[in-house]
Amino acid sequence: MGIIGDSLDEAAASTATRPIPKSAGAQIRFLVRHEKGSTRIVARRLGISQRTVERYLKGQIKTPRPDLAAKLAAEVRKNWQPRVRERAKRQAATSTGIVIETRARFGFTAAPGTSDDGRIRRITQHLPPEYAARLFDAQAGGAADEQLQAVLAEGLQEQYFKDGGRRAEGLLVEFTDIDYIELDYA
Repeated sequence: MGIIGDSLDEAAASTATRPIPKSAGAQIRFLVRHEKGSTRIVARRLGISQRTVERYLKGQIKTPRPDLAAKLAAEVRKNWQPRVRERAKRQAATSTGIVIETRARFGFTAAPGTSDDGRIRRITQHLPPEYAARLFDAQAGGAADEQLQAVLAEGLQEQYFKDGGRRAEGLLVEFTDIDYIELDYA
């Protein structure tokens, strides 16, 4: 997944109301329960043997290697509190919107005589629910990062640069060279 998709996943994970399990054994038990008791599927997700998963379940292994610990925590975070995530996503798509903070290059296509050279800007902007809904729909449909970027570019164009239609009529914004991007549910 790309930078925007990862940022959307982090925003969803930040809506959790309880912390993820701390110990490796508790994390493995959560994943096995989530996969309806299949240690084989959990082993495949983590890239370890089924026997290793069973050892964690029995308490024979307590401390994973650092790379496995990171992967284990990431897999648990993906599936932690799905109803809470869905509720937050639904609220962002229907009433509250999302907040984007980014540092990227913005270029413009505008009327003659204006400065349209691209430059790096740091922008923090609230985007209304309709852009959040389009972003979530595109992500759920398996859209590439470029398509998600186009939705965000249009939202920033309309809300930040055109100020909701009050200025810069006919301005088209190019959103490229993303240095970083953080999305959060408003």
